[in-house]
Amino acid sequence: MVVLNPYLTFRDNARTALEFYRGVLGGSLDITTFGSMPEMGYDPAESELVMHAQLTTDDGMVLMASDTPRGVEYRQPQGVSVSLSGSESDRLHAVWDALSDDANVTIALAPAPWGGEFGMLVDRFGISWLVAIDN
Repeated sequence: MVVLNPYLTFRDNARTALEFYRGVLGGSLDITTFGSMPEMGYDPAESELVMHAQLTTDDGMVLMASDTPRGVEYRQPQGVSVSLSGSESDRLHAVWDALSDDANVTIALAPAPWGGEFGMLVDRFGISWLVAIDN
């Protein structure tokens, strides 16, 4: 079995972002901090930053993330989007509404020429999302 999962990187707010996404998507969140792995040799001032986090929803979605330590170059994600799609209209509308809070909506969620609904946004953490709802 091979699994493909989005893995997001942040500068200092991975925990805040993943807690937000857990509120949006539901599920369980497991977080490992740099401080829990002192043998990795990171700055003790960064001990509470996220070395690895995994959000697993009840319906099987997995989203992973980490903070980028100060000694490592960080570039805000670009050219990649997290895509959510399906026929569960109520769930996807609720996710869209929650993600839209303090987001830059680039294409409003609306009927798409190919059918269903489609929208795009960049959330408050700078992550690009696509939502497609099959009707």
